[in-house]
Amino acid sequence: MSRLHVPSIESSPAASLPLLDAVKKQLGVVPNLMKLVGNSPAALEGYLSLNGALGKASLGAKTGERIALAIAEFNGCDYCLSAHTYLATHVVKLDAAEITSNRKGFSGDAKADAAVRFAVSVAQARGHVSNDAINAVKAAGFKDAEIVEIVLHVALNTLTNYVNSVAQTEIDFPVVNAFAK
Repeated sequence: MSRLHVPSIESSPAASLPLLDAVKKQLGVVPNLMKLVGNSPAALEGYLSLNGALGKASLGAKTGERIALAIAEFNGCDYCLSAHTYLATHVVKLDAAEITSNRKGFSGDAKADAAVRFAVSVAQARGHVSNDAINAVKAAGFKDAEIVEIVLHVALNTLTNYVNSVAQTEIDFPVVNAFAK
């Protein structure tokens, strides 16, 4: 059971209803995370806006999911691991070996590997990455705009990891547990 109230859609704040409806139209369901964040219409709008913007970014959905898996594992967030394993498998079509690699902080795809490794270094260093980390991600072909996108993926996923960890949000996806907490 969640430590914070996860309202039904019907009992959500009125200002959250159109946002939750848009989530339902996109995903077919409204995950508990969205209902939880919808307790604050401003927080839900901010989350969905950044998520939507990153969905149009040049990194692409597969790399975004790879980063989400790596950061959820790093932060030990079972809710996000469950959600992103589902999305990685069913939406962006990553195979099980790639998902496991991503959770361990790397990728079988050379360019994506640089992005995932950089994302984990951003999380580990809390943004204070070394010149070597920047040089490595640039050497893999990432431009400054894409490096900013990687950092924003780390921030967005850390945000949801923390919300779910604080709330202990009930997992409404097939459950995946972090390797080590």
